Amino acid sequence: MSTYRQMLGGTTFTFGSLIDLLAKATPRRSGDELAGCAAETDLERAAAQWALADVSLTTFLEDLVVPYETDEVTRLIIDTHDRSAFAPVADLTVGGLRDWLLATASGPNAAERLRTVGAGLTPEMVAAVSKLMRNQDLIAVAKATSVTSAFRTTIGAPGTLTTRLQPNHPTDDPMGIAAATLDGLLLGCGDAVIGINPATDSPQATSDLLYLLDEIRTRYDIPVQSCVLSHVTTTIGLIEAGAPVDLVFQSIAGTEGANRGFGVDIAVLREGNEAGRSLQRGTVGDNVMYFETGQGSALSAGAHIGTGGRPVDQQTLETRAYAIAREFDPLLVNTVVGFIGPEYLFDGKQIIRAGLEDHFCGKLLGLPMGVDVCYTNHAEADQDDMDTLLTLLGAAGVPFVITVPGADDVMLGYQSLSFHDALYARRVLGLKPAPEFEAWLGVVGMLDDTGRILDLAPEASPLRALTDRSGAHL
Repeated sequence: MSTYRQMLGGTTFTFGSLIDLLAKATPRRSGDELAGCAAETDLERAAAQWALADVSLTTFLEDLVVPYETDEVTRLIIDTHDRSAFAPVADLTVGGLRDWLLATASGPNAAERLRTVGAGLTPEMVAAVSKLMRNQDLIAVAKATSVTSAFRTTIGAPGTLTTRLQPNHPTDDPMGIAAATLDGLLLGCGDAVIGINPATDSPQATSDLLYLLDEIRTRYDIPVQSCVLSHVTTTIGLIEAGAPVDLVFQSIAGTEGANRGFGVDIAVLREGNEAGRSLQRGTVGDNVMYFETGQGSALSAGAHIGTGGRPVDQQTLETRAYAIAREFDPLLVNTVVGFIGPEYLFDGKQIIRAGLEDHFCGKLLGLPMGVDVCYTNHAEADQDDMDTLLTLLGAAGVPFVITVPGADDVMLGYQSLSFHDALYARRVLGLKPAPEFEAWLGVVGMLDDTGRILDLAPEASPLRALTDRSGAHL
């Protein structure tokens, strides 16, 4: 295990391992301070970034952050590494990769070149280079990187911003969920997915919600996909029982231990992917997996310890989760960037930085990487911070964001984006919904000649008869 030294400001800083160097080079965040691995001063952080810039990319294939023998995520990363895709940058350092990415992003055929090389990068390489990049660097490279996926709508097409319509309800009340769904559809949201976090993981409750969403979709011939975010094993059972499952959801993290805490491993995710694809419910594509991640998830599970018993920084572990996601060619991946709480991302500045990092790392690794632009009420953040992050992500080409009624999820108890926020981002940044969904909005008369959502009263909407399964009208 290598030791790294860097002199800066007349002081020599020593970093005892690659794990230590990565942690100390990370922009400040409360989770790393909680774990005891953060830089103690800005000078030490700058020295770590300087030293990290000189580390060869091939080091990450030999000096493993989490042991190969005890962690299936590490085995997946190493065993599936695409050395031919890696070859064009194999001789570079981390700092050299940063320069290569920025030069490529501003040059010809940027999307194809970034996609080709990204397939040969490991999560640790990508996490490392992100630590050397300013926010504008993250935005510039992410904007130049194009990743698309498809089921009934196409996610991630250039010039689009899609949304997850999240109609959660504290008691899974069908009328409440239908009302929130109507609200979102009237404001042009839902083209990434209509996705419900159920109040319980009961198979019967999940099944009822799946049928509710499927009836709404088929009644109005809406080109969307639905998902009830139950545990993957619950969804597999419902597929076997004949329920109308579009997407298979699961939260994932960057270590085997953290995933064990979620009750999953790679084998059960593979089973879920195969079960979802066997239904062949997609119309424009067959990407069926939906993954959710978040910085701090491994630390919160006490599963953040790497090689040599050293704590691994939360952003590197977050990026390792993307190795699992790209193994399954998902429709959607999103980081719930501020949801886990201020213990991990303390304030608006840390949340904004983490959201840009996660989006950049996910897209460079080949994922349709969305962001839940959010915070909890005990964090030092507010809706102005979320406006800033949404705008920056829109400029960076984020495939999708999550939207809830009034930006306030009353079931999960956190603040996200509203349906109106998505309209703002599309209008200001010149972005459109998914093409299939945009066409449907035009057919039902909800778009004007410029492509903007018309201001319709619910009673005048073509969706006015939206009902729950019992037939009671809204």
